Amino acid sequence: MKRKTRFVGYWLASLWILLQTGCALSTPPNDFTNQTMDFSAIQSVAVLPFLNLTSDDQAAERVRDSFMGMLLATEAFYVLPSGEVNRGISRAGLRTPQTPSAEEAKSISTILEVDAVITGVLREYGTVRSGSAEANLVSLSLQMLETEKGTVIWSASSTQGGITMGDRLLGSGGQPMNKVTEQVVNDLLNKLFE
Repeated sequence: MKRKTRFVGYWLASLWILLQTGCALSTPPNDFTNQTMDFSAIQSVAVLPFLNLTSDDQAAERVRDSFMGMLLATEAFYVLPSGEVNRGISRAGLRTPQTPSAEEAKSISTILEVDAVITGVLREYGTVRSGSAEANLVSLSLQMLETEKGTVIWSASSTQGGITMGDRLLGSGGQPMNKVTEQVVNDLLNKLFE
């Protein structure tokens, strides 16, 4: 009996150490909010085309469209329509609107008459596989630049979807891509309005 009790004690101690180590190894949040910025001064924003690091050529535009619609639905800012943003990009002569410099961000914001510019990087968009399980995954990073100096005032990343333990055990296909995209956008909007 003593041997069994000792084994359970070692097992619990080992489990506790593993949990503590797992917590210590977790990565710090990769979100940034400029605490000196008065976000209530931002009335209008332009969402520039997202940089697409995926193999799906249309993915960034689909995610940008979803983000713009959901941001507009919050009624926190007026979100310029994408056609207006595209005309402003042409007038400003931006070669790479996905990654504008501080000067380019100021230039386009003056042309579009907005208080902030949002840029994004779509890192993952598609199906991931592990053994017989597969699921959709979306990973998006966004940043907001204020227009006066062109500095970053907010930045956040989110990854949603992927293969869960249930997908592995049951062989299910995960959630639909539009649902995973909504989850990513909702997570980022929650981080913006915290």
